[in-house]
Amino acid sequence: MKENDDCNSVRFKRGKYNYQKLRYGDVSDGREMGPKRQRLADQGSSYYGSSPGSSYMYNPSPYAYVNQPQPLSQPPPFPVIRLRGLPFDCAENDVVEFLHGLDIVDILFVHKNGRFSGEAFCVLGFPLQVDFALQRNRQNMGRRYVEVFRSKRQEYYKAIANEVADGRGGSPHRSSSKGKASDEAKESAEHTGVLRLRGLPFSAGKDDIMDFFKDFDLSEGSIHITLNSDGRPTGEAYVQFPSAEDSKAAMIKDRKTLGSRYIELFPSSLEELEEAVARGR
Repeated sequence: MKENDDCNSVRFKRGKYNYQKLRYGDVSDGREMGPKRQRLADQGSSYYGSSPGSSYMYNPSPYAYVNQPQPLSQPPPFPVIRLRGLPFDCAENDVVEFLHGLDIVDILFVHKNGRFSGEAFCVLGFPLQVDFALQRNRQNMGRRYVEVFRSKRQEYYKAIANEVADGRGGSPHRSSSKGKASDEAKESAEHTGVLRLRGLPFSAGKDDIMDFFKDFDLSEGSIHITLNSDGRPTGEAYVQFPSAEDSKAAMIKDRKTLGSRYIELFPSSLEELEEAVARGR
């Protein structure tokens, strides 16, 4: 009897270890989504079709992956949800606050005919968090209640393909007049060698930013990803270039995409960088 118990214990530990080592679709907990999403966008929209296991739905039991080791042939479900009924002026921070306490890897706003549709996809850090997100269904964001649904990897990839094709994927609302004023301010701003990046995927790391600026001589120490009071990424970062001339030349990357997200660049300063980093400590 003891021998059987020992075998079951070893089998459980091995199953748990293998679960932790899996990757979505190849995938596991969503923290690899930044580089993966970049590769998907680089390969074009045809890559976003059906993929193995994309229709596999999350087991609603919150203990499914605690008590039962999963077969290696069955990857963990992709932890993505769809939000509907979002305010048309909402921003990523509003979604983060609405899903407060959950690990958010990515937020993708959906547009139709060039306008924000009020829908978004949100990739979470772990499959178990999908059930917690569903508890926010019909809770209010401002004056509007937001519906929360389970979604599938295939639906999320298809939405990415559509947003990439339209050159969107960042903030859902951006008026042309504000955009014009912002452009003029950027052109007249003095360069000090520091740029602020806005609109980064929450899963983006320093290596992603270095790849974004691959034509410039940067080190990991020159990149500072800002965090909020909970220690989570804000979607912003500061980059120190070797000179003011380099940071000015790097503005050519303004509104270029990282994955399906366009990244906005702003001339900044060392003082602003230090203040932003200190807030996240």
